[in-house]
Amino acid sequence: MVDTDTFLIILYVMVDALCKSQLPPERRPGPKASLTRSEVLTLAIFGQWAHFQSEHGFYRYARCHLHAAFPTLPRRTQFNWLLRRHRYAIVAFSLHLVEVLGARHCPCEALDGSAVPTLGCQRAWCRLAGFTDIRWSNRLGWYEGFHLLTAFNPVGVITGCGFAPASTKDQPLAETFFALRRHPNPRVLSMGRPALGPYVVDKGVEGKVNHQRWYLCSIAQVICPPKRNSRQPWPKWLRRWLAGIRQIVEAVYDELHNTFRLSRERPHDLTGFRARLASKVALHNFCIWLNQQLGRPRLAFADLLDW
Repeated sequence: MVDTDTFLIILYVMVDALCKSQLPPERRPGPKASLTRSEVLTLAIFGQWAHFQSEHGFYRYARCHLHAAFPTLPRRTQFNWLLRRHRYAIVAFSLHLVEVLGARHCPCEALDGSAVPTLGCQRAWCRLAGFTDIRWSNRLGWYEGFHLLTAFNPVGVITGCGFAPASTKDQPLAETFFALRRHPNPRVLSMGRPALGPYVVDKGVEGKVNHQRWYLCSIAQVICPPKRNSRQPWPKWLRRWLAGIRQIVEAVYDELHNTFRLSRERPHDLTGFRARLASKVALHNFCIWLNQQLGRPRLAFADLLDW
């Protein structure tokens, strides 16, 4: 367990080292921003804890308790603008943590989707029209929002993620995910780098024809469990192995939705949602790294901070 000041210092040092060594220097006309890029990233990532009930709650906390560390803290609207401006740097930091943790050097990666409800008011619907729609989720029932696809390694590190409107089918979303990993787009780097081993998927991404096409086009090897009525069921040891991977997937999504309040996202702007999603992924991977340094269980986030 660490106090918030220590957590912020460690996070800032790591973020600042990345910004100075691997990211291009900031060059923008006009007056100097009130916060540096490193300060924006540190606040954006730290502000995703569910301890803060909302963005408003985090900024009230920052104004009261973090003024000494960030004396030039601007108004919340200006900070939100800076957050959206540096969204690619947040993604770069989350991917940097993947390399620091050696997360890609594993026998396989799990690929799984989750429902992300986003709409809580009519104003949000107007700004996100065309980007969100309706889908059925076993966890939520009918919801309106996004369908999130995330890749994990066997210990819970998030190696990449992407999202689409909720009604997007699993197969085309997975195909796009594999293609962007194989042929990166500078504007969509959150997918991460290709896995060094196969991807373990659930039955929503089944289909031998799809698997063969993904291997030929994106060099993505997929392992999918057979249907229950299959004539060639998996042996018991293989089903246990799959159950262990599924347990990690459920644990990671529980942290994202509850510990980092992904299930309470009510975005008014798509760019802001992208920035906050990248911040949640970065916070998740950073907490795993910090737990490793402290000799704690990797996914023990609930008692990591001494609030």
